[in-house]
Amino acid sequence: MTVFAIVGHRARTDGEFSLNDLPGAGRMDVLCRCVNASLFLSHDLRRDVECGLVLLGEPKPPKTVLFKGSEIRSLSPDERSAGALIKKALSIPCGSEFREAAPGVFVRNGGLERLLAEQAFAVLDEKGTDIRTAKEVPGAFLLSDHQNFTEEEEALIRDAPRYSVGPACLHADHTITVISNEIDRRTNGWR
Repeated sequence: MTVFAIVGHRARTDGEFSLNDLPGAGRMDVLCRCVNASLFLSHDLRRDVECGLVLLGEPKPPKTVLFKGSEIRSLSPDERSAGALIKKALSIPCGSEFREAAPGVFVRNGGLERLLAEQAFAVLDEKGTDIRTAKEVPGAFLLSDHQNFTEEEEALIRDAPRYSVGPACLHADHTITVISNEIDRRTNGWR
């Protein structure tokens, strides 16, 4: 199982946004691309992947939306499809435990601190160890959206191992694709 978690610093935490303006919903478009990069193959889904979105924007932060590749239905490889499922998840009442909003899509109150208490994550950082030269690839990765981690978030992840996908700073969804490719290469003996 591979887990990707992406912090959406300004992403709306209610379903009151337009699918025609995902960037205007706190850069929800970035998170939708991360969901798709995490889960989609050509003509198939990665059933052994989960993608969590930690939403910190207005009006009711923090919330976490979780996509499970093993259970997902009704997801097409476009931003609007992922956005519609996020919108649906944020429109239902939720508490401290995950509640299913659609097949394979879950939502709960709570953010990064809780997520880190539940699972150890490696952090994606351009100054980290090159993922291609790492002896082993971790099973869970934490990324930030288009903004850097805040000082408070950095304090929470200061002891986490850090990995890089190369010398250039990539978009979060591109980083997920590179990591998935490295996992595929190692799993299929291409290393």
